[in-house]
Amino acid sequence: MTRTFSIMNLGCKVNMYEAESISCMLEKKGWVRKPFEEKTDASLIFTCAVTNTAASKSRKMMHRVKRNNPDGICVMVGCYAQINDGMLEDAEIVVGTAHKARVPEYLDQYLQDHEKIRDIEPFEETPFENLVTDRFENRTRAYLKVQDGCNQFCAYCVIPYARGRERSMEPDAVIEEAKRITKTHKEIVLTGIHTGRYGREYNVTLTQLIRKLLDEVPALERLRISSIEVTEVSEELIELMKQEKRIARHLHIPLQAGCDATLKRMGRPYSTEAYYDKIKWIREQIPDIAVSCDLIVGFAGEDEEEFNATLQFCEQCEFAFMHVFPFSVRSGTRAEKMPDQVSPQTKKERARIANALSAKCRDIYALEHLGREAEVILEQKEGEYMSGYTSDYIPVLVKTEKEHGAMVNVRLCEYKEHQMYAEESVMI
Repeated sequence: MTRTFSIMNLGCKVNMYEAESISCMLEKKGWVRKPFEEKTDASLIFTCAVTNTAASKSRKMMHRVKRNNPDGICVMVGCYAQINDGMLEDAEIVVGTAHKARVPEYLDQYLQDHEKIRDIEPFEETPFENLVTDRFENRTRAYLKVQDGCNQFCAYCVIPYARGRERSMEPDAVIEEAKRITKTHKEIVLTGIHTGRYGREYNVTLTQLIRKLLDEVPALERLRISSIEVTEVSEELIELMKQEKRIARHLHIPLQAGCDATLKRMGRPYSTEAYYDKIKWIREQIPDIAVSCDLIVGFAGEDEEEFNATLQFCEQCEFAFMHVFPFSVRSGTRAEKMPDQVSPQTKKERARIANALSAKCRDIYALEHLGREAEVILEQKEGEYMSGYTSDYIPVLVKTEKEHGAMVNVRLCEYKEHQMYAEESVMI
């Protein structure tokens, strides 16, 4: 009898990588994956705990599965499962962040004895869990998780409690996985919870890992870093980016707030002056680079003056775009007990204003690149166009006869309604 399963990912790029890894493991055991809306023998929900809204979505998804697929096995995996606030008891299987690779084994076990399974292990001695996958939602861009956990304990963040302390994939294992991935994918995105702190237990830096990847994985045509803290953008990394065009001309550097008073309450390890000086220096070294950021609005104690300071600082930084998040209190964090919490209505309005600024930044950055040449890896068909991204992460539509996965030279020729259009060119 063929068993079927479905997957819902409610989290970040790390979650996405882990979900696809478990999917591959199940398929190799003979399970067949189906769309999440269909009834299956097992429904796997990869949970998120970064905000209360994310945790609520995880619970709601579990209840939806139990309602629509009452005879199936509900499996809750990941960060919210790890926190274990007692709200997931309806699920047959709950696996935290330490032993996700055991999910196929636990499914077999449940099918035999129908006893609920709980695997939520403390993090004191948790090693890096090597997970591999052959498939990604995007057929040209593959994620490779090389790091997990965080030691930073920012005031607002639950991730150190949900993911544990920092740990990394062994360097040679990264190379082997990259070689396997590049048999089918042109671009690899290095991802992790705190990617810039990769390799400390091996006395290897992220830059050294990237150099090793570029030297030993010749099929790799483009490499991206998913996110990196401003304190971890080293001279060594920027020098390698200057030398090696295969590294994408884009750095996503979380900011979270553009006001020193807010940053101090958040427990962030830098000032606005240090942040600005670093991105100014990066641009001096690599003039064509795009810099984007994460931004939290409505943090505890943020008044109008602090919010306006953040907006002014973001304009000064000239980001390519911003990912904006209204602050969400998480139980167990320092921010939970801070005074002067901002009202939901105010947070919603500040998020609207910040997102409007992000759209303005995106338009300005794109318009500055009109007429330039670029390389685009084609991803999928969209009407008469193929879509893809430039090295500096501008989404592009181009008319071409080439298929997905091909890298094409283009000229960025038109920008309308927040969309860049390009025409294929013979050479750059």
